[in-house]
Amino acid sequence: MAPAAPPVWLNGRLVPEAEAVVSAFDHGLIVGDGVFETLRTFGGRPFAVRRHLDRLARSAQGLGLDLPDRTGVEAAVTTVLEAAGLPEARVRITVTSGPGPLGSARGTSAPTVVVAVAPLDAVAPAVDVVTVPWTRNEGGALAGLKTTSYAENAVALARAHQHGASEAVFANTRGELCEGTGTNVVLAVGGRLVTPPLSSGCLAGVTRDLVLEVADVVEATVPLSALAEADEAALLSSTRSVQAIGAVDGRRLDRVPGPLTTRAAEAFAALVAKSLDP
Repeated sequence: MAPAAPPVWLNGRLVPEAEAVVSAFDHGLIVGDGVFETLRTFGGRPFAVRRHLDRLARSAQGLGLDLPDRTGVEAAVTTVLEAAGLPEARVRITVTSGPGPLGSARGTSAPTVVVAVAPLDAVAPAVDVVTVPWTRNEGGALAGLKTTSYAENAVALARAHQHGASEAVFANTRGELCEGTGTNVVLAVGGRLVTPPLSSGCLAGVTRDLVLEVADVVEATVPLSALAEADEAALLSSTRSVQAIGAVDGRRLDRVPGPLTTRAAEAFAALVAKSLDP
């Protein structure tokens, strides 16, 4: 018999997964009008909750959404994790503008708030990526916000999977390296790791911010083509941590993982061991 699915925290109460349903008119479903955060646990305890909730607030402000009480969301994360009993898990916090009309205009309902948890898949030492022909709009209304409008990412990630890759990487409208569908990117340039600046339109990833603080990584604008030309590179995300890139568009990188990537991964691991709320 398959194990029971972890319960879900929905609008203030813990419910079985089968009962965690929202209105067919919820604007998170109708128009993707919502924000979210994904964080992971280490030893059953959530990592960098404060930073994730700070970013959730910034994203909500960017969309003009009201967030529920922050203390309540933190308590919901704790409650869901205790109920799930998973040693290593991914936790998703989703907030939408709630039910509304069948159009872009918002309704007057309270926000929908969901906290869900699932087992965290094992992370491979290295993965392949592909670049995609579509671009991030660094000047768009959603630039730098973590919203539920993810169809563009779903299309790009499907393309990556069709080519046997784990992630798809975007340029911005200026042809500069930007980000992956759910990751930031670092690559070796001139003997050190660089990552695109926020002005590229990339998301201010929590792992990205922490790696910039603890490892020898700097921000720099580079063309998308620099990724395929690099001798080492890596993806950064809450669920991947620092994960080496093995190939870009089918071209194998020379160093997988390279020494710069290894040192960055070690620095991040040391930070996790030191504090779960850095």
